[in-house]
Amino acid sequence: MRDYDVLIVGAGIVGCACARECAQEGLRVGVIEGNVPGGGATAAGMGHVVVMDDSPAQLHLTRYARALWQQFAPKLPSSVEYEARGTLWIAADEEEMTEVHKKRSTYAEAGIRAEVLNEAELAAEEPELRTGLAGGLLVPDDGVIYPPAAADWLLREARALGATIDQGSTAISVSEGRVQLADGTTLLSERIVLATGTDCALLPTLPIRKRKGHLLITDRYPGFLHHQLVELGYLKSAHSVESDSVAFNIQPRRTGQLLIGSSRQYGDESSKSDAAILTRMLERAHAYMPALARLSGLRVWTGFRAATPDKLPLIGPAEGLSNNRTLWLAVGFEGLGITNAPAAARLLVDQVLGRASEINPAPYLPQRMITQAAIHA
Repeated sequence: MRDYDVLIVGAGIVGCACARECAQEGLRVGVIEGNVPGGGATAAGMGHVVVMDDSPAQLHLTRYARALWQQFAPKLPSSVEYEARGTLWIAADEEEMTEVHKKRSTYAEAGIRAEVLNEAELAAEEPELRTGLAGGLLVPDDGVIYPPAAADWLLREARALGATIDQGSTAISVSEGRVQLADGTTLLSERIVLATGTDCALLPTLPIRKRKGHLLITDRYPGFLHHQLVELGYLKSAHSVESDSVAFNIQPRRTGQLLIGSSRQYGDESSKSDAAILTRMLERAHAYMPALARLSGLRVWTGFRAATPDKLPLIGPAEGLSNNRTLWLAVGFEGLGITNAPAAARLLVDQVLGRASEINPAPYLPQRMITQAAIHA
């Protein structure tokens, strides 16, 4: 039997970031991954490193995470394709321009660079957008990465620092300080971190729902798009907790390809693409960028976001959700796992080591779920 200080179940980008952070602190780290590291929700994601302001807690976490990605940037290999493309939030009308100004004020208070663009300035930044849009908000320091390569880099860093990887091994149960693998191996650890995305098999009490999304990638069209574009209506789509929804979201890749989203569905757990929702998603994209209809799409895929009731991740001891005192969580990131991975890892390690964090960890502690359940009972 092998003995660890921290044993991480799941090698998506969050689990890989946790492994690297723990190993950097000299902890004995093990990682268990039944499939390909970074091959689940990480591979299905867009790779947008973005500051979001859905709530103060979300703003603090994503701002912190983006700053950590910026610190990583000089070390990242070219395969990660990190670029500070910036985000353009698109306002279709004057009502949405009011939201642009509110968003700009929120960002300014948080020390985040952002610039309001009028209709002409928006058109100058992205000439392929349709005419008649009211304007937008440019957040120049947001970035783009290729998530599977980023996860691979984090895991390689962890391994170089002494972490061990059990790839192809499936954890079938966890108990106090123990993880049982499908091949009969037992691993021991002072702390067991679940970074398992939407897979709640090891802890069925996790308050997580699967939220399906579609993405389409095009052929190569260098120079067609310059920033990550997101419609202001995306926020309404993200807030919808029951109905299917689509919103315009497009990302330029270093290859010249375009990654087009986004859709959100509850209740559909099939990995197959949904022709109706995909059509709606592309029609939405064409409404903002008509020239997209002339471009060639190469591939469509789906993935599942791990959504919590309050849209914030669960980072820290599983207190209240499990009686296992050695069990910790790094799950529930929904569409922000790529952005938030380094911040989640830092917050988790701070708690493991009992040291103060750069931001307040309380809004992300799993035990808050018990309080929320009591309020709504």
